[in-house]
Amino acid sequence: MKYLPLNPEIFIQNRKRFTAKMDKNSIAIFNSNDELPMNGDATYPFVQNADLLWLSGINQENSMVILFPDNPDPKYKEVLVLVKPDELKEKWYGHQLRTKEAQEISGIETIVWLDALDSLLQQWIHLADTIYLNTNENDRKANLVPVRDYRFAASMRDRYPLHNYKRSAKILKDLRAIKTPLEIEVIQKAIDITDNTFRRLLQFIKPGVMEYEIEAEIYHSFLSQRATGPAYGNILASGDNARVLHYVNNNQQCKDGDLILMDFGASYGNYNADLTRTIPVNGKFGRRQKTIYNACLQLHQYCASILKPGISINEYTDKVGDEATTVFQKIGLLKKSDIKNEDPENRAYRKYLYHGISHHLGMDVHDLGTKNEPIKAGMLFTIEPGIYIEEEHIGVRIENNYWITKNGNKDLMKNIPITVEEIEGMMKTN
Repeated sequence: MKYLPLNPEIFIQNRKRFTAKMDKNSIAIFNSNDELPMNGDATYPFVQNADLLWLSGINQENSMVILFPDNPDPKYKEVLVLVKPDELKEKWYGHQLRTKEAQEISGIETIVWLDALDSLLQQWIHLADTIYLNTNENDRKANLVPVRDYRFAASMRDRYPLHNYKRSAKILKDLRAIKTPLEIEVIQKAIDITDNTFRRLLQFIKPGVMEYEIEAEIYHSFLSQRATGPAYGNILASGDNARVLHYVNNNQQCKDGDLILMDFGASYGNYNADLTRTIPVNGKFGRRQKTIYNACLQLHQYCASILKPGISINEYTDKVGDEATTVFQKIGLLKKSDIKNEDPENRAYRKYLYHGISHHLGMDVHDLGTKNEPIKAGMLFTIEPGIYIEEEHIGVRIENNYWITKNGNKDLMKNIPITVEEIEGMMKTN
């Protein structure tokens, strides 16, 4: 790993939070993700299961976490399962975790090698009444490949058909949505790396630069600051490309007079930042560009004023839609007749703002959490309104990350330049 060791108390706290929600005399089993084949004998870079990471901080393939709080043998109330280090494999692929290293990362004292697990696990299962198994219940999930979690669940049901089975994901959706102060410390590090990178870009961008050259600067800045890498595919969309929400070609030249929408964030310690800024390629907003940008910023600030405990994301989105309607009318995008005749299921403002306003953020960029229940203190959200105007070939989006507090929220990106004046001022020295 490139990042410095995290405080294992993060994962100790997370496990306590999970086991407190388990039924009496139950066992919970979590698997690492698969190593996925690419072509020939190559595999894709390994990406750990976020739930296992959240519980242990272990980022090694073929790992497992087993939680059995009522195990009569206290040694096995928490178990971390690892592949026994293999000298030959290490010659090819590098170091594998030893017992002490894994204990220091996770805070789990009992380490069991994978090849010795079967007989132990069978004893624990026979003692338990309920088995918690894990699957991906992210609402945005689209992958139907039968990955390890699903294969393991099927094999457990075949092997132990008379046990009571429950979904750990139902618990994790609530728990992972609430970030502890220790988790926020790590996320703030990812944000600070992203902040430094954005300031670097303000000095780098000028007419004629290629989008991929900007992407190269992002990678260089992230890695030089010990980031794991980008939290997601960098979006560097100049000119009309900005209207493509997940534009990742990043292969066009940035032209004088255009804006460039940059959506990127660092990953640090497997926690993510998510920033969007839209800036003028030549360092100076045009009159209309400034009007649109300030309208988007006004909408962003309105979002921040209402995103607080008690409101649901669906209610929040409806209120933001009302504000967007007012703002878009002021800048000439909507007429009174457009608003009067709008379809309630496809409101008029949606022509110019056609994506969600906020999403949960954490170990996953689109992290676990609910849309329908009231927002709670401790949740972490993006706020990212946009304005996309086809006839003007322009797209603007402004995104910061907000930690929900008891009475409101805290902008974790408050130090990152956001106003027209701040951005232009920093680009003057370019």
